[in-house]
Amino acid sequence: MTSGQATASARASGSASASVRASGSASVRASASSPASASASDSAPASASAPASASVPASVPASVPASVPASVPASVPAPAPASVPAPAPVRSAADPGSGRDAILRAARRAFTQRPYAEVTIRGIAADAGVSPSLVVKHFGRKEELFNTVADFGPAAAELLDAPLATLGRHLVITLVSRRRELQSDPLLRVVFSLGNRDERSLLRDRFHEQVTDALTARLHGRERALRAELIAGHLLGLGATLSLHRDGAGADATPEHIADLYAPALQSLIDG
Repeated sequence: MTSGQATASARASGSASASVRASGSASVRASASSPASASASDSAPASASAPASASVPASVPASVPASVPASVPASVPAPAPASVPAPAPVRSAADPGSGRDAILRAARRAFTQRPYAEVTIRGIAADAGVSPSLVVKHFGRKEELFNTVADFGPAAAELLDAPLATLGRHLVITLVSRRRELQSDPLLRVVFSLGNRDERSLLRDRFHEQVTDALTARLHGRERALRAELIAGHLLGLGATLSLHRDGAGADATPEHIADLYAPALQSLIDG
């Protein structure tokens, strides 16, 4: 080989080496910047060195369960549905007993504590927890409801429904029992009419006619009217005492035991 040919061959060999180096450098740069290469590096076998504190890869390994499964496995029973308690019964026209009693108690409070002109059917209904239409259904208009409040006739008939020989005891037991059943005294509302010259004075007139006069008619002997007034006073006093000491000893005593202590004074006035 001539010296010129040797020189040309050396140049060609150098050019080939430079080409190889350029190709290798380009391959390394492409590998560093390619996401596919990074993914391949993450999934390399354990022989590749990686620090223990490396961040968790984006893809979750199959051995780690998902925090919220898409569906409940067939082997895991579905939880039983929670039992829902039945709603409390709502007072309505289908419950005329409690509805009527609640309305009557509210009406007694309204008509005895405020002037007649200030009392409204809507206000009574709100106090009783019912609709105004239910008030009208049971008692009619405001005037008719007021007349019901001022009527002591049914209470007097029940209180006086006993022979004279046992009337004192019957009065006490009946008064105490009715107070507890109705959560309201059958006679005491007349006290709120004292000193009023408006429509509430009708309560006094009705009480005198239906309670005191009825007692007078049942009694025999002298001073029947005075004795009847004193008996009525005893009944009102008993009702006022039980209301004043609502949580007192009388609340725990039976009607019969209260009658044992209180009825003898009444019976003495009845017997004359």
